[in-house]
Parts: sequence; structure tokens; C-alpha cells
Amino acid sequence: MKNLFLFIWKHYFFFLALLLEVIAFILIVQYNQYPGAALFRVSSEINGSVKQSQEEVASYFKLRRANELLSTENAILRSFTPNAYMLTDTVSFWINDTLYRQRYRYIPVKVTGNSVNQRNNFMILEKGSNNGIVKDMGVITPTGVAGIVVAVSPNFSSVMSLLHSASVISAKLAKNSQLGSVIWEGKNYRQARLLNIPVHIQINKGDSVITSGFSYIFPEGIMIGTISDFKYDEGDYYDITLNLSVDYNNLSYVYVVENIFRNEQEELLLKQSTIVHDKQ
Repeated sequence: MKNLFLFIWKHYFFFLALLLEVIAFILIVQYNQYPGAALFRVSSEINGSVKQSQEEVASYFKLRRANELLSTENAILRSFTPNAYMLTDTVSFWINDTLYRQRYRYIPVKVTGNSVNQRNNFMILEKGSNNGIVKDMGVITPTGVAGIVVAVSPNFSSVMSLLHSASVISAKLAKNSQLGSVIWEGKNYRQARLLNIPVHIQINKGDSVITSGFSYIFPEGIMIGTISDFKYDEGDYYDITLNLSVDYNNLSYVYVVENIFRNEQEELLLKQSTIVHDKQ
């Protein structure tokens, strides 16, 4: 404290001059309209910039919560779309009967790990068996198919991406329902191949390819991609290249698809295979 007083006393001319300048500045601003207005304008701009920066920082930290809420809302909305339900009464006895039963439920999940540059790519999701997720559930995004759950722990799930050598997605052309299969050859993560489309079928660049709904994993009509190029193969089928609808290098949230009737479908397939085996 003594050193501080000595410093001020030693330089008191400087501090006195500074004090007088501050008093003069205040008097000029207070009793002159133009300098006062200019100071107010400058201070308002500085204050506005500071507040805008504060809001941008706050918005950044609120972004994750906003994404979670938006994903939850979208999952709820998806659960009420027509392809999430199945018609329970197709008999014409009740002419005005439009009762449907829900077939699919969508679980919003955050992606905590993902790869696109391997031959076999996987995703890690931030929910697991504690949230009702089990093996072989489909995973989609708002823009299309993402992959299939292959392993589950209580709090996490491992997903085999569509960008995997073992991935085969049952698909069809949206315009005419011609069935095919989508695979990834391990090259461009934005492209895949569509197989088993006969050459007598008319196709065009830009045609949409969607899920067929023939498996218990994905609902019908989920986007996979669009035809970017095709040529005649040596056999009876086209060689078709797809532009995938999902950017797998930019995934934050996905939806895990729960097929409510999955167990019933699997039991029926088991009975069917047993019957075929017994007849053989």
C-alpha cells in the first residue's frame, strides 16, 4: 500500500491531468448536443455488439438441447405418418371403417461415433437396451436409410452403416415398384449400386429408389437414393449407380425404427421354414 501511495505521489501531475481531462470530457458531452449524441450512438453500437455475441454464445450451447427436442418431435410425427400404421380391417363390411393399427415406432438417438472411410463402417448411438433398442432394428435419418443395429449394450448401440460390405438393403424403384437390392462397393461414400433390375424395365437418371417394405427392418418408402448413371450389364440386368440421399459424413441424430409386429413376423418365417424342411 505504501508503494502505491509513493507511486501516485511521484506521478501525481499525470493523474491530475487525466482527472481534469475526464471531467472536461464529461462536461463537453453533457452540455453539447452533438458530442453527446455521437457518444450515445457509439456506446449503443458497442452494447449491441456485446449482447449479440452473448446471444450467439448462449445459442451455441443451447443447440444440442434444441436438436434433441427437434428429433423427439420428429420421431413423434413419424409415428403418426401413414406408413407407420397397418390396415386392420380390409373387409368391405364396414364401408366407412378406416381403423388402423400402429406398426412402427421411432426412437430419436444421438450419434456419438461414425466412420465413412473404412470398407466396413459403423455408427455408435447414445441409447441401448434400456431404451428398447434391440439387434436388427433399422436406423434412418430424415433423408433416408442409415443402417441396421448389430449390437446393443444397456446404454449404447452399434449400427452397421449402409456403407458396409455386408449391408444389403431390400429396395424398389419408386415409380413402378420393381424390386432390387442396394449394396455399397467401398468406394465413394455418397454412392452405391442397385442390383437385379431387369433391362426390359425403363429407367431414367433421377429415378428415386426407396425401401421395399419386404423385410421387418425398414418401413416401405424410406428414401435410399436416386439413379445417377446406368448401363447394360453382360447379363439381363442393369448396372446402376445411385447417389445416396444420406450424407453419412454429417450425422448428428438418427431414428431407430421399432417394428411392433416383428416377433410375429419372425415366428411366421420360422414356421414357414419348418414346413418347407419337413416336406423335403
